[in-house]
Amino acid sequence: MSIYDPEPVEISTRMRPGEWSEETLAHLVAGYQEKIMAMGALAEDVITSIHRDHDGGVSVKVSWDKAEAIEDPLRE
Repeated sequence: MSIYDPEPVEISTRMRPGEWSEETLAHLVAGYQEKIMAMGALAEDVITSIHRDHDGGVSVKVSWDKAEAIEDPLRE
């Protein structure tokens, strides 16, 4: 896969109650965002979704829709 491959990139995980804290969650999200940007995403292209379950678990998804970035020829 090259940077010009239009397939989206996603890093995600789910953690159960007791497996995370606000501090570890923030560290995990920042790490995922850094990995996506290391693949070539601009900061404004990184989409972060955090869903807190009613039982205390959390789902995290950090993604980059490369097709949108490629379609805009004025992007730097």
